[in-house]
Amino acid sequence: MSKIRTRFAPSPTGKMHVGNLRTALYEYLIARHEDGTFVLRIEDTDQERFVPEALDIIYKTMELTGLTHDEGPDKDGGYGPYVQSERMKTGVYLEYAKQLVEKGEAYYCFCTKERLDSLRASDKTDDGKEIAKYDKHCLQLSSEEVEEKLAAGVPYVIRQNNPTTGTTVFHDAIYGDISVENEELDDMILIKTDGYPTYNFANVVDDHMMEITHVVRGNEYLSSAPKYNRLYEAFGWDVPEYVHCPVITDENHKKLSKRCGHSSVEDLLEQGFLPEAIINFVALLGWSPSDDREIFSLRELEEVFDYHHISKSPAVFDITKAKWMNGEYIKAMDMDRYLEYALPVIKKTVTRDCDLTKIAELVKTRIEVFPDITEKIDFFDKLPEYDTAMYTHKKMKTNSENSLEVLKDMLPRLEAQEDYSVAGLEALCKEYIAEKELKNGRVLWPLRTAVSGKQMTPGGAYEIMEILGKEESLSRIRKGIAMLEEAVEK
Repeated sequence: MSKIRTRFAPSPTGKMHVGNLRTALYEYLIARHEDGTFVLRIEDTDQERFVPEALDIIYKTMELTGLTHDEGPDKDGGYGPYVQSERMKTGVYLEYAKQLVEKGEAYYCFCTKERLDSLRASDKTDDGKEIAKYDKHCLQLSSEEVEEKLAAGVPYVIRQNNPTTGTTVFHDAIYGDISVENEELDDMILIKTDGYPTYNFANVVDDHMMEITHVVRGNEYLSSAPKYNRLYEAFGWDVPEYVHCPVITDENHKKLSKRCGHSSVEDLLEQGFLPEAIINFVALLGWSPSDDREIFSLRELEEVFDYHHISKSPAVFDITKAKWMNGEYIKAMDMDRYLEYALPVIKKTVTRDCDLTKIAELVKTRIEVFPDITEKIDFFDKLPEYDTAMYTHKKMKTNSENSLEVLKDMLPRLEAQEDYSVAGLEALCKEYIAEKELKNGRVLWPLRTAVSGKQMTPGGAYEIMEILGKEESLSRIRKGIAMLEEAVEK
């Protein structure tokens, strides 16, 4: 068996869609799992949609996610050029298209846009839908008529000449053997009027010339597969293994689109997702391991990935699950790398002079994406406005009256306290709790409420007061006492 060669062939037309990343990942994993070669090829034949900065996005995304290619525009493995516009300059696509013309498997088409529009308008189903199928009009031209038009410089395209009877059968690793009636096949364009090959034709030629053995793509391309197969057969080339993946939908089971806000890798990175978490989550959009495990490093995926386990069913992009998974990765991060991500967010939120690293440590296990940090720590910068009803907690058996009593008792003790470390504050509070024979919550709930002004915080009273420092902690407790006194009087 020949060595496995896979390729990721993105078009530089904008952001990297999650579906494109999944294709790249699966192609990468197939190659790595079989000790094969992973090729990066840039498909820029659609010049109207070409976005120069999209090339940088492709390279940066692959670098960030660890999908290292073995061959590509920057790594010549002997199958270049790896950019289709550069390959076009060699004349290879037109040369192969002309070979098909000579074999009768393709033909020149000189039809004008007006004629094609008229054909589409007249050829409709009973319910008014257009049938986008060419009528082989130019196939009837004699070789003399074709040469005459070519010599006169009449614009043309080259079309595939598909049969109108019989069936075409192709095999897919996921869907098995699929038969298509040839009468349904359109004579797709191979070479456009601008001389560029179409996406479909360039794919076939490049995959053959680069000896690609496995082709991964979305199942929306299933309908194109028979036409691809007929091209391979017309040339007498080996057909690669097709692996068609299920569509990715949003939570409403509609195709994942830009409107959902998380359809591209750039969206996810901006929303605080880690590259390794994105890769892990995307791997499970249509594929599942043999067990129920969900957390995989890229190296572990290389070991266990089997493309035969890809599902036919649509894959739902569950943003809630994606965030959960990202949170698991954040928990597992080493502190130095975690701080690289967390501190910039914290510095934008907390402008007071306090220990930002300790704040970061407090929230590490309590966030799912990095922007979550802001809402959890904003009270460190400024005490928010809050209602004294927060001092009432049935489980802690606290209310405004006994909370006021605790804060007034603790204030002079905290004023005299010099050690504002967690250990020092804990010792002081435990002494008071033992002296008054109170439950911990009766003391710690009012204290935490007073210094944070929030019902939920990433740390307890000791941790918060240590970070705030003595003066700020006392100032907030005094404010809490004043608020409670006013509330009790009412």
